[in-house]
Amino acid sequence: MLKILFFMGGLFFLCFYKNLYWLVHNMYFFLVLFFMFISMNLFYFNNLTYMFGVDFISFCLILLSIWICGLMMMASMLIYEMNLNLNYFMINILILLIMLICSFSVMNLFMFYLFFESSLIPLLLLILGWGYQPERVQAGIYLLFYTLFVSLPLLLGIFYILFELNSLEIFMLEQLNFKYNLMYLILMMAFLVKLPMVFVHLWLPKAHVEAPISGSMILAAIMLKLGAYGIMRVLVLLSSLNMKYGGLVLVISLLGGIYVSLLCFLQIDLKSLIAYSSVVHMSIVLGGLITMSFWGYGGVLVLLIGHGLCSSGLFCLVNFNYERLMSRSLLINKGILSIMPGLSLWWFLLLISNMAAPPSLNLLGEIMLINSLMMWSKLNMSLLALISFFSAGYCLYLFTYSQHGKFSMLINNFFFCNSREYLLMFLHWFPLNILILKVDFLMMLF
Repeated sequence: MLKILFFMGGLFFLCFYKNLYWLVHNMYFFLVLFFMFISMNLFYFNNLTYMFGVDFISFCLILLSIWICGLMMMASMLIYEMNLNLNYFMINILILLIMLICSFSVMNLFMFYLFFESSLIPLLLLILGWGYQPERVQAGIYLLFYTLFVSLPLLLGIFYILFELNSLEIFMLEQLNFKYNLMYLILMMAFLVKLPMVFVHLWLPKAHVEAPISGSMILAAIMLKLGAYGIMRVLVLLSSLNMKYGGLVLVISLLGGIYVSLLCFLQIDLKSLIAYSSVVHMSIVLGGLITMSFWGYGGVLVLLIGHGLCSSGLFCLVNFNYERLMSRSLLINKGILSIMPGLSLWWFLLLISNMAAPPSLNLLGEIMLINSLMMWSKLNMSLLALISFFSAGYCLYLFTYSQHGKFSMLINNFFFCNSREYLLMFLHWFPLNILILKVDFLMMLF
């Protein structure tokens, strides 16, 4: 892991030169290949040092983080062309990526907490520094206070684990099994807010709407996954308490998923609609985590990767419209099919992936999660059926309202879509649909 971190440290010096923007961007994709080749054997924790180690779940999420950071730089062409503090922007993305890689690969629970909370700072700087509207300050405060309000109890819980176990190594946690009811709330709440679970999700739509395209991409694709990853790690401690309270969390999560999917039909803002659809996906992910089964954890990992690529691509498509129309309103973004059929194809491909149509990874993930939730209780069947139905409904609602109808007279320079934008969409869609051919990699989970 130190090889990776030293490599990324070397990129700092390249970030001070505007002309080397595309070199830094290409280095991220080179880093994906480099990381894959040094992590060939994933049946156990490997690349071990005193503090770092990678298992299969960490490996997949680190790869996703590096991939999305490369795509973020490709999507942020406006910042490059107008030189909106470009050097600081590149350094900010690099620091954020280092924080994420350390979060996913660190083996000490306190260090995980440290990097988990530190990753909030570069994201906050992205929203405040490169956001569009003045309301971005309010969105930043929402993001900061929702996250930090529940992080202090988590820190106290980590110190209590140290007092009980005399160790904070993640692979040692299974030797301890808490019976105190309060520990379930203390350890889970910080990750439920980050996931986010319904009723503590209000910061997410605000942050998405005010963030620049790079902020929306990393927030949807990676930052939500930190919550799921944290729950995976701490549920080892809470298995007996999970048998007692897990059913309640699961029912609240699935009912909340139905409520938020109905809320999607009321959205006018394109970014807000896609942000709420992320909450619906994460409600199913939380259900799979609560089951603590192989089907559940496997489905969670597949859906996290699939949703990361799919939601990031959808935010890019919204940004393409916003750069031309300067509006994200569904009332203005109409009739795109008649003037930009090429872009409409990408809308269609990513929205059917979002509703879990074959051959996307979302389909495999949802099938596995539905299996695990029905093994937990047959009563979940009706809730899952409603979530799947409404998810397909709001995806079709978004497609028909944005692509059909009479296009607005405000459209002036809407007719051109360059090869960079098509390549950006392809780099989201191709791994999302091709990885389903290699599903046997899930056998490496256990």
